[in-house]
Amino acid sequence: MRHKAQFDQSPKFFSAMSRCPSALNCWAAFNCWAILLLFALGCGGVSKQAGSTPPATAEAPSALAAAVAADHRSAEHRSRDRYRHPKETLEFFGVEPGMRVVEIRPGRGWYTEILAPYLQGQGELVAAIPSPTGAKAAYHQRFVDLKMSKPGVFGQVQIGTFEPPSEFDFGPAESADRVLTFRNLHNMIGANAESAAFEAFFAALKPGGVLGIVQHRAAAGADPSEEAAKGYVPEAYVVELATAAGFVLDGRSEINANPADTRDHPEGVWTLPPVLRSGDQNRDRYLAIGESDRMTLRFRKPMESE
Repeated sequence: MRHKAQFDQSPKFFSAMSRCPSALNCWAAFNCWAILLLFALGCGGVSKQAGSTPPATAEAPSALAAAVAADHRSAEHRSRDRYRHPKETLEFFGVEPGMRVVEIRPGRGWYTEILAPYLQGQGELVAAIPSPTGAKAAYHQRFVDLKMSKPGVFGQVQIGTFEPPSEFDFGPAESADRVLTFRNLHNMIGANAESAAFEAFFAALKPGGVLGIVQHRAAAGADPSEEAAKGYVPEAYVVELATAAGFVLDGRSEINANPADTRDHPEGVWTLPPVLRSGDQNRDRYLAIGESDRMTLRFRKPMESE
């Protein structure tokens, strides 16, 4: 049986207290401190509850940070994090572990080696690459070899097809939560396949799904075709393409911006690191500039009710 502690409140107690002012003052002070302590404890409990983060939200950032810091990433790839900001970029696109994500033309797997372990076991990653029988069959085989080289990292990555302007297979329609493309749009423009590609992205996404784009950014008002040959694309043209396909611009970020990039290099964007196509000519100058200025755009497929 539980008993409540009680203070002596009898007449004799208060009579004794009245004959000792210092004791009475101590008693009053004790009561004040007790009340303040109880209030503080109560406030602390409420604050903790209101400020707590749901487990899913708390786990996602740490899992992403772990994927970025994972040992399987090469030193060369890690050295580019300061230019490409993978954690901040994927957070901006709202990529979460349980999602189905399509990565368009992942190249040598720079982002794949982050996305694959991040989504492994909870979500799905589809690498949309050229057909094994098309003009870029070597690209297809190179990615297959990468996938087989590290089965613990890439083993669960699914392979889809991205062969513009007509062959797109990312899985069932409206099954993707995110479609991501990193520095690829200039190639689509060069193949006159940009509109078809954006339509394919739209078809693949669920209503409410997100298309995330990082692309070398041309000067405002520049000609898209001319700039695409240099690796750059005007930001307004990307917005125009996405809007025409049915997307809504949901956000812009300057995470990957580089004001030092003047975009007038002799070998286009490939003059800058990491390619440094000009070799030793003005090498220090281009290293000082760093990697290209890039737009980072988030588009949303509207819900059916919108």
